[in-house]
Amino acid sequence: MAHDESSDPATPAPADPPTTADGADAPAARRLHRRVIVAAGVGVLFVALLLGGLIAVRNGVIGLDEGWAGEVIELRGAFGDAVAFTMNRLGGGAIGVFVVPLGGAIVLLLCRRPWGAAFFILASAASAGVVQLLKHLFGRARPEDMLVTSDFGSFPSGHVANAATIAVVVGIIAPRVWVWALGVAYTLLMAFTRTYLGVHWLTDTIAGALVGVGVALVVWAILARPLEEERQRWHRRRDASAGTAPTAQAG
Repeated sequence: MAHDESSDPATPAPADPPTTADGADAPAARRLHRRVIVAAGVGVLFVALLLGGLIAVRNGVIGLDEGWAGEVIELRGAFGDAVAFTMNRLGGGAIGVFVVPLGGAIVLLLCRRPWGAAFFILASAASAGVVQLLKHLFGRARPEDMLVTSDFGSFPSGHVANAATIAVVVGIIAPRVWVWALGVAYTLLMAFTRTYLGVHWLTDTIAGALVGVGVALVVWAILARPLEEERQRWHRRRDASAGTAPTAQAG
């Protein structure tokens, strides 16, 4: 009589592939997740490119920009100047390009989040690179009534792109509602102060936000798996040090 190996309790059954909560294979779900993030990031960057093309076709003149510039200049005053000059220093120059990204990366390293630190640095550098590429591609002239000296190219806003990149990166690393709210507020304030200072048109700031978000999403897709594994380890360590049972974390 033939021996049926499938009925032999000593023969281990083939392991089922890991699945997600909805029953999909985990590796396939991760690939789909990354593809969606990449598609979203590339789509956002494409919208910024289309906006630049529209501005170029219109020879740099958009009625929305001129109307907003006229309104925001009327708001200038001592308090607004102080806030705008502070945001100008915080979002650009040595502080915005080097101190903030490196400082954020150091904090993440101290928190034992090396992949988070790499995400912060790579996204910030990539965002700055895309901004410079678009500045030289479109070469849009800046507004004339500027309160600070700025470099070549008005489109897109590098300050706003940097702010949006940081907001998305920090929101992904520390996914909390209040973190996202602060990131959105920071980005909006940066966008407003760029037009307040007269160094950018309104559409420059919109494009800057699109670039910052798009780049952060693409870099996130590349690092999604190690970032999530690192986040789960961090939460386990935190729960262990607090003496509490491990908590389930959303992906």
